[in-house]
Amino acid sequence: MNACSTDQDDKETEAVVTPEVVTPETVVTTYNYSEIESEILKLINEHRVSIGLSVLKVNNHISYKSLEHNKYMIQKNDMNHDNFSSRSENIMRLLNAKKVGENVALKYKTAADVVKGWLDSPGHKENIEGDFTHFGIAVTSDASGNKYFTNIFAKI
Repeated sequence: MNACSTDQDDKETEAVVTPEVVTPETVVTTYNYSEIESEILKLINEHRVSIGLSVLKVNNHISYKSLEHNKYMIQKNDMNHDNFSSRSENIMRLLNAKKVGENVALKYKTAADVVKGWLDSPGHKENIEGDFTHFGIAVTSDASGNKYFTNIFAKI
């Protein structure tokens, strides 16, 4: 598991996404969440509420960027934060985010297990409990059935 973040100064089954053609300047507005993705989002918000933080709003574009990263990791057969700056810059530019953070994980079986793993890791926990307003998630299985997880947070 790894966590990554950046700041900008203040001056289900596999997910199905539309539109079919997405360019770097497209804001994705439709994302169909799998059962495990919905459960992760719910568990993260339940944790935030339990410690007095506000719930995060789900953002379909952020989930799509998470899905893109999962596909990249599967192609590379490696869990990583490669190209995080591109993802965060896209979210900052298209959604006017001020801050972006990212958690990734691999091979967890359940939503509860991956959220527990993130909460047991200081960097991941910091993102989950961070000063963010929105988030997205993607869980994608490779050909062997290993699940890749990307959870991106943004302050919009």
